[in-house]
Amino acid sequence: MASFGLTGGIASGKSTVAAMFAALGARIIDADKLGHEQLRPGTGTFDEVVSCFGEGILNPAGEIDRRRLGEIVFADAGKRALLNAIIHPAIMVRRQELIQSYKADDPGSVVISDAALIYEAHIEAWFVKIIATWCRPEQQRARLMAKTGLSLAAAERRIHAQMPPDEKCRRADYVIDCSGTLAETRLQVEALYPELERLAGASPS
Repeated sequence: MASFGLTGGIASGKSTVAAMFAALGARIIDADKLGHEQLRPGTGTFDEVVSCFGEGILNPAGEIDRRRLGEIVFADAGKRALLNAIIHPAIMVRRQELIQSYKADDPGSVVISDAALIYEAHIEAWFVKIIATWCRPEQQRARLMAKTGLSLAAAERRIHAQMPPDEKCRRADYVIDCSGTLAETRLQVEALYPELERLAGASPS
């Protein structure tokens, strides 16, 4: 099913750009939200994650403490790969279900998957085109720390756990520069959207 990928380094402006595309009429599939759904009690992935990482990742309510889990996986590449191997297949199944639903409703709709790890997960072939967001490294660090309350060292670990932003931009079909004002970012999104509409209408469902 034809769709576009939206990627970028953590805290690089990806969610902001996704919201701007949504305001223009795009259907957004948020991979983070799908991942959070898979960590809810009662899912098979919840049981597998707890089995692999232990009950120490649970909060008093018996739910997975995502912050604690994040501390574990961002400090250990092997454990991060294990978590991704558990969650990613379920996310991809749900993603395909959503695309089918959106395309059934409107075959020419612009469907964008907001997913940080497109290249790391080697799923770039799933998309018609890929858009990458970018901002300056010092902005990325500051935005991540402000958003999460992480220390500089913890923020750096999360940034370096992903592919370098410049490499994502090099591989992407389009780049949105999020280092300026929101108005400047919005102008880039609005300029690109008609091209996505054209491609969505021309691509087979």
